[in-house]
Amino acid sequence: MASLDLETKAKEAFIDDHFELAVDLYSQAISLNPSNAELFADRAQANIKLRNFTEAVADAKKAIKLDPAMAKAYLREAMACIKLEEYQTAKTALENGASLAPGDSRFINLIKECDERIAEEAGELPKQLPDEVTTSVATPNDVPPAINLSNQITTISSTKPKYRESSMAYAPAGGVQILDRLGLRALNLCAGATCVHECPTE
Repeated sequence: MASLDLETKAKEAFIDDHFELAVDLYSQAISLNPSNAELFADRAQANIKLRNFTEAVADAKKAIKLDPAMAKAYLREAMACIKLEEYQTAKTALENGASLAPGDSRFINLIKECDERIAEEAGELPKQLPDEVTTSVATPNDVPPAINLSNQITTISSTKPKYRESSMAYAPAGGVQILDRLGLRALNLCAGATCVHECPTE
């Protein structure tokens, strides 16, 4: 069967939503005419319907290589890249295609969608930060002032305790009372044989 006949049957299968058959027929046509960019671009569309996005990107790139002026090849590359969440690559393909078809609103709308997706991806990291455990670093303003220990130390007087020097005082009944140096006890030395003060005897 000729390449053109295969291409016609592939288009019919695609219209009837027989995407697997369409891919198979396009592949047969490509084997007979491997330099036909249209066949690669159409097979890319059938692969997108089958969610074969990686294969669709490869077909679209092949079509672009064979015919860099084919706008729909850029569109199909971009659509497959969007499904693969490769938004920056998709946007580049769309911008290239839009330059070839400036009146095609599909390029404008998809470029806007890519910009939104790229912006969302850029905002993912800050959104996740509150869920993570963070370590606070103390700044100089957070550190409490050092405690002045000098204010907490009770000044101990270096003055030596003064001991009372022995002193003598007259005791009642003519006795003499001697206070020892510590002033803790008194010795009464009474005159005479009889002591009325219960003085210790020597």
